[in-house]
Amino acid sequence: MSETAKYTRNNPYQATVTVNELLTAEGSEKETRHIELALEEGMHYTPGDAVGILPTNRDEAVEEVLKALGFTGDERVLDHYKVEISFLEALRSRLTIGVLTRGAINQYAKLAPTVEGLKHLSGLDNKARAEEYCYGREFIDLATEFPGVITDPQQMFQVVGRLVPRMYSIASSIALHPGAVQTTVRVVRYDSHSRTRQGVASGHLGERAPVGATMPIFLHGNNNFRLPENPDTPVIMVGPGTGIAPFRSFLEERKATGAKGQNWLFFGEQRKALDFLYQDELEGMVKDGILTHLDTAFSRDQQKKVYVQDRMQEKSAELFEWLERGAHFYVCGDASRMAKDVHTALLDAIAKGSNGTLEHAEAYLNQMKKDKRYQLDVY
Repeated sequence: MSETAKYTRNNPYQATVTVNELLTAEGSEKETRHIELALEEGMHYTPGDAVGILPTNRDEAVEEVLKALGFTGDERVLDHYKVEISFLEALRSRLTIGVLTRGAINQYAKLAPTVEGLKHLSGLDNKARAEEYCYGREFIDLATEFPGVITDPQQMFQVVGRLVPRMYSIASSIALHPGAVQTTVRVVRYDSHSRTRQGVASGHLGERAPVGATMPIFLHGNNNFRLPENPDTPVIMVGPGTGIAPFRSFLEERKATGAKGQNWLFFGEQRKALDFLYQDELEGMVKDGILTHLDTAFSRDQQKKVYVQDRMQEKSAELFEWLERGAHFYVCGDASRMAKDVHTALLDAIAKGSNGTLEHAEAYLNQMKKDKRYQLDVY
């Protein structure tokens, strides 16, 4: 069995953090970090894969929940595998006490059927109301607003979900960085309902993963996001924000293997001076001829916001010409809006380039999907 297969989400590898540096400049609205982790000999990944990171909940968040529930943390509970652990450990590493879900409200309400306020938030009839309540709230808000519901620590396993690993696109090629895996993480921090919050995994990496610390990790294959088998095939990559990660991996791999195919990257962020992730590396790749085109869109640097899809529209004729030469097209990043807008811009470029209708463009794109020439890694 390979070293990679040996380590899983249930049996992670304890990787040492070797680099944890800020990529965004002071004054940026975002905190984006470059993280490097040491791997055990024999662990291997392919560009396009992800690294799974098992975070823990912050000590302050755990303490708050214990206090709200009125427990010490020394109580014994059985985890998801029926292993006996302390309630403190369960709250730290087994249970999702972060983002509140409707499921958690429903389960909580079952434990307190007579609490009027909970009745109005639970069940199918109150779906919209519950979703609105969940927005920007965590379990602590529910426990504080409706106290005394949890009478036995074991009940928490019925109420909230399991703390699951977070998957981050790998940002490196093992050919250039033997024994290491790198990723790009945006640290999520926000204030809501008069509390300061942060993303579970990104907050862990942002605040509690200094150089020398260890993180439980595993490598996760993604066969639906792969470089073309033929190294001469051109590739077009659209990766705004942390969506740059797998494309840095693609470019490093093509550099390491001496692939002759042309590479075109569209990258977008808020401000060039503050948010141009991996700027020196990318501009160096342009100089070295590895990156044929680098098109950037910095939305806040001018009056009218400009995004990656706008840059695609400006270059639509050349885009179509690349597709006609067999280019593979990749998108990584936000699924809710960006990926849809990029899809629309791509259809537009195909329709214009082929003097065709939107229907014709859709058929062209469907064929690209079938041929695995249009691949998405969106979240």
